[in-house]
Amino acid sequence: MSSIDRQNIWKTIPQKGFLGHPKGLFTLFFTEFWERFSYYGMKAILLFYMYYEVSKGGLGLEKSTALSIMSIYGSLVYMSGIIGGWVADRLLGTSKSVFYGGVLIMFGHIALAIPGNFTFFLVSMVLIILGTGLLKPNVSTVVGDIYSPEDRRRDSGFSIFYMGINLGGFLSPLIVGEVGMKHNFHLGFSIAAVGMFIGLILFVVTKKKNLGQAGAYVANPLPPEDKKRIFTWIGIGTIILALIFIFTIKIGYMDFKRFITLVGILGILIPIGYFFVMYRSPKTTDVERSRLLAYIPLFIASVMFWAIQEQGSTILANYADERTQLHFAGFDISPAWFQSLNPLFIITLAPVFAWLWIKLGNREPSIPKKFSLGILFAGLSFIIILLPAYLGGTDSLVNPLWLVLSYFVCVLGELCLSPVGLSATTKLAPKAFSAQTMSLWFLSNAAAQAINAQIVKYYKPETEMIYFGTIGVIAILLGIALFLLSPKIEKFMKGVH
Repeated sequence: MSSIDRQNIWKTIPQKGFLGHPKGLFTLFFTEFWERFSYYGMKAILLFYMYYEVSKGGLGLEKSTALSIMSIYGSLVYMSGIIGGWVADRLLGTSKSVFYGGVLIMFGHIALAIPGNFTFFLVSMVLIILGTGLLKPNVSTVVGDIYSPEDRRRDSGFSIFYMGINLGGFLSPLIVGEVGMKHNFHLGFSIAAVGMFIGLILFVVTKKKNLGQAGAYVANPLPPEDKKRIFTWIGIGTIILALIFIFTIKIGYMDFKRFITLVGILGILIPIGYFFVMYRSPKTTDVERSRLLAYIPLFIASVMFWAIQEQGSTILANYADERTQLHFAGFDISPAWFQSLNPLFIITLAPVFAWLWIKLGNREPSIPKKFSLGILFAGLSFIIILLPAYLGGTDSLVNPLWLVLSYFVCVLGELCLSPVGLSATTKLAPKAFSAQTMSLWFLSNAAAQAINAQIVKYYKPETEMIYFGTIGVIAILLGIALFLLSPKIEKFMKGVH
């Protein structure tokens, strides 16, 4: 489809119809609900599938290796948003990118559902990584498109959208976790595949009526005469990289540790490169350059937050499996169920935060101050989870309520930072890089998990207090620094509140 004047998009979208918001929010809410249902259902049992013995249906990997793979997997999932953002901005538009991403994700879960070996696992990783890169940043960009820049419902709308994400994330570990942990891992993965299929059907059936032209335009279309040249270079580059990768494996140079290091380096260098390209682009105005500078400290804060939050599915999942009393109050608790705590608290509290930001009016904290609160709470959640080791040592099993409290406090931070970050990204993004800036936002998660892949191997019962304490204190200090710098950051935001 040819490029459309973005200012006219809002004229084609029904402006009310779903909880006082545009009807398009219904389509995007439930599309993301089912995508997150499939992803978090798979993720709830994936770590256990990797390190459980083959006799228990797992792959039998070393625990430290499984923890690093989980972090690298998460990093590459969000890193692939670069590809998804570029494809949306230059080729397909965000709506088509969402659809094709969902198809790849569904086939990735199907690959996991097939009883097999490590090869099927690798195939599923590639499909889900590419599919999530197409879907995840672009569906959030479409949410921004259904609101005009002056619409004060935008932050509230993102909070409602975020609640949809977490409603899927809440239900899936309970269902997929129950089936996967107690019956069969592959049957659990098949449920995740069905979830993504339902999301695709809903998106296709409702998008024309509810979304109008939102997501149909190509923000910065690739000139036809350049397509052949660019695709040729992409093909040549892909082949060269594949050959280098295969060669280094054959000669024994590229091993798992070096691959983790490589992803970690890319997790840092790619966002830096992204900021540089957008800042230097002639399509970026002076006002947009100032806003990009304001975005840098927010990005750094986001990396710190996700470095803690994403350990909920790695270190804290392992903590739930091996350090927690799983027979509690007369019930047998599945370790996968703890993955539902984060979305459960978000479902409960997201409407409260959405109401709070509107209720505060002009007294609402600025974006940088919300971010500072986010990483302060995240740091505090790690201080909380070290207390059981401080009070009772590392030899005894821990009351599960400690984990519940840690997840709860981290969620308070997430609601201050994550939906606000999605909204801020759509506000601060240069127009020529709208989808790619959303990809940049998700790169903060990629960078965080790339860092986690390096540090999770240092977690052991005997280093538990030092591990949680060091990371928690760093987050708290960074939060205080960001709060103090907030007035200066706000000046660079040039009218964005």
